[in-house]
Amino acid sequence: MIDANNPNLSSWIQVDPHSDFPIQNIPFGIFSTEDQAPGVATIIGNQVVDLQIIHRLGFFSDINIQEDVFKQPSLNRFIALGKEITAKVRQRISELFRSDTTWDIRNYAAQFLFNVESVKLHLPVQVGDYTDFYSSKEHATNVGTMFRDPDNALLPNWLHLPVGYHGRASSIVPSGTAIHRPKGQTMPDGATSPVFGPSRLLDFELEMAFVIGRNTHLGESIPVNEAEDYIFGLTLFNDWSARDIQKWEYVPLGPFLAKNFASTVSPWIITLDALKPFKVQGPQQSPQVLPYLQSSGKLNYDINLEVFLKPEDQEPTKICHSNFKYMYWNMSQQLAHHTVNGCNVHVGDMMASGTISGPTADSYGSMLELSWKGTKAIPLQNGGERKFIQDGDTIMLRGYAEKEGVRIGFGPCDGLILPAH
Repeated sequence: MIDANNPNLSSWIQVDPHSDFPIQNIPFGIFSTEDQAPGVATIIGNQVVDLQIIHRLGFFSDINIQEDVFKQPSLNRFIALGKEITAKVRQRISELFRSDTTWDIRNYAAQFLFNVESVKLHLPVQVGDYTDFYSSKEHATNVGTMFRDPDNALLPNWLHLPVGYHGRASSIVPSGTAIHRPKGQTMPDGATSPVFGPSRLLDFELEMAFVIGRNTHLGESIPVNEAEDYIFGLTLFNDWSARDIQKWEYVPLGPFLAKNFASTVSPWIITLDALKPFKVQGPQQSPQVLPYLQSSGKLNYDINLEVFLKPEDQEPTKICHSNFKYMYWNMSQQLAHHTVNGCNVHVGDMMASGTISGPTADSYGSMLELSWKGTKAIPLQNGGERKFIQDGDTIMLRGYAEKEGVRIGFGPCDGLILPAH
């Protein structure tokens, strides 16, 4: 067991039992205040911990870290220190903030603790490249059933490799960023020529993303059984999608304007170390995959995922409850496939899972599936209904793993939809 994961630990910082951030989590993110430039932080309960001040006070003095690493506007330099160092930092934070700490730290709390409501949280990493996969068998089957032959819902390659495409890194934004409805070409049913205007079929996609923690060189491949050594941690990821634009544009090269206008991520990166207790076996893969993709052991993660839709000035309605453990292709296989041709990766690169749908109708990870291509209305708490997202709606993603009384959560992944410019 990793000592910082001990379920018996508690913190001298008060933590609500339902908090995403107990002492066993210790994620990493970027925060700022009105008086302070962005820097590296963690969070315990509802208290953001300024790691720059912790370092200045000498609590990391025996760990080989330059102080300016914590002054950066992204986590890239911190992550690039390597897991040996970042794990030591996480362990030291655990030692400092557990209730039975022997470190003289509480007297300095006013210098480094900030209520999360009083700070601004930023995009946690500078994303150089972003790749989106298509790795949920249930989602791919649903989409194939809707748009193609139900008896041949999966294309011939799908069971042999993790399908993916390169997305747009510049439009990845942190939770709380409002998104303008995208515009583009669509082909209305029965029309003979396309029209231009705002998307009418705006959708979310419930995903998770992993963040690369080590650089590789061009021509180098990452073996599937070493892939987790190159993954720093995970975030929630909403890959906003304009279904009517997508339908018209995606042949022959795949999504473009339907996806590149925005993707929303949660502000904290949850380390693989924190998630280690929640590893589970993935689905049985058949037919057998090629040797470079063959993996064994527990490489999926039991993480509960929820989506809420909140109309303007109304209460949110939970419209989906899924789980990351349903993924047919695990992260190690995704990264091994991504690099098998020699594609190099860099610290901070982000790779999203693709829509995470489960086996039941209430676990479908998109409006496209929940409304079954707009043929079914999704009821809301206030008596209204939705088939796709309307202006003024906020989509809220939540994720948490829970075991032995410990809840490791991801924080908010929210986005409000504004009218098109």
